[in-house]
Amino acid sequence: MPSGFRTATIGGADAGRMEQCTREKRVTDHTEPRRLLTRVVLRNYKSIAVCDVSPAQLSFLVGPNGAGKSNFLDALRFVADAVRFSLDHALRDRGGINDVRRRSGGHPNHFGIRLDLELAGAEIHYAFIVGARKDGGYEVKREQCVVKGVKGEAGSRWEYYDVQRGQVVGSTLTPSPPAAADRLYLVNAAGVEAFRPVYDALMGMGFYNLNPDAIRDLQAPDPGDLLKRDGGNAASVLARLGKRSPEAKKRIEEYLGEVAAGIAGVDKRSVGPRETIEFRQRVSGAKAPWRFFANNMSDGTLRAFGVLVAVFQAADGDGAIPRLVGIEEPEGALHPAAASVVIDSLRDGAERAQVLVTSHSPDLLNDKQISDDSLLAVVARNGETRIGRVAEAARSTLREQLCTAGELLRMNQLQPDPGIFDLKPEQLDLFVNVP
Repeated sequence: MPSGFRTATIGGADAGRMEQCTREKRVTDHTEPRRLLTRVVLRNYKSIAVCDVSPAQLSFLVGPNGAGKSNFLDALRFVADAVRFSLDHALRDRGGINDVRRRSGGHPNHFGIRLDLELAGAEIHYAFIVGARKDGGYEVKREQCVVKGVKGEAGSRWEYYDVQRGQVVGSTLTPSPPAAADRLYLVNAAGVEAFRPVYDALMGMGFYNLNPDAIRDLQAPDPGDLLKRDGGNAASVLARLGKRSPEAKKRIEEYLGEVAAGIAGVDKRSVGPRETIEFRQRVSGAKAPWRFFANNMSDGTLRAFGVLVAVFQAADGDGAIPRLVGIEEPEGALHPAAASVVIDSLRDGAERAQVLVTSHSPDLLNDKQISDDSLLAVVARNGETRIGRVAEAARSTLREQLCTAGELLRMNQLQPDPGIFDLKPEQLDLFVNVP
């Protein structure tokens, strides 16, 4: 089975330095980075009682197993699912309203999400609260979207709507589309120019818990505009990327060649009505690379391939709408020697999309270029998740480059700032006042 990994020193110290310089050149030759999400506030979402964070362009959520890292990404995925499909679908996919709202002694019957975004020079505020009804159903108690900085003939202006229990209580829309208590109003408002970029950006967020078996299996063709959560349409996404952004496909191949020894290229191949991925791998003594379908590749190679497709898919398109990609434990099934390559690829991909990563791997975080601002510490106390920037002592250590984030993680020193335990849900407003 074609597999295996190599460190950055294969072929001697000079080759190692050459490979490192090549990676450094790749990760600096891009356009200016753009964040999509500037602030995330969560209240009573699964294990998260309250959370108020500002993700960086590349952020790592670090913490032990079961701390709630995945719940943070799932809250963002919930928004994407509710916009892309429906609120009902997003709830049912997670077991219903009672499995989404936090269970605690206070018995909260609702959960709330606030996202602040930056789009095309406009500041966006989007928030909603979904509550449980006594009959077992649910309703959108309140939903608000405010777009500040919309360009027009008279200069910049505000656009907004405010909906409560299925009634539009305030709006600049004339006329206002109808509202319903069991749906997000943003889907209706997406037909209005000011709100369409918000809809597109949230719908285009991608979140991944990649499954090598799903990548290995024969796949049904699809448009390939967004990678599925498990990687089950990677062949279609790769083919689309190859047509619309050949440079991004080339970078996927280059990084993959550093993770899995000898990989020279990767392409989509049709097998009857299905698709698969064909890997070209250099073999000693052979004049041309041998070709292997995905079902012959190792879990580690396929998972690395999925991570690369996830982060580089943002190169497809004109870049008008910033993208966000969330990946759970990209180091899974990878040899520790491949960690530096994965970090380089994440940093490279983060120049095109905001990237959020969950990890508890010291090997992945053992990189001096990981700054203190890129780390979000996640802890759980008595079943309640808290998330925030790391404590000042650890931040100072990272700024002075006395230790890497991976070394601090090994010493259990990536703890959150104590102030996050003083936050109360009622202190964090989900909604804003409009003029």
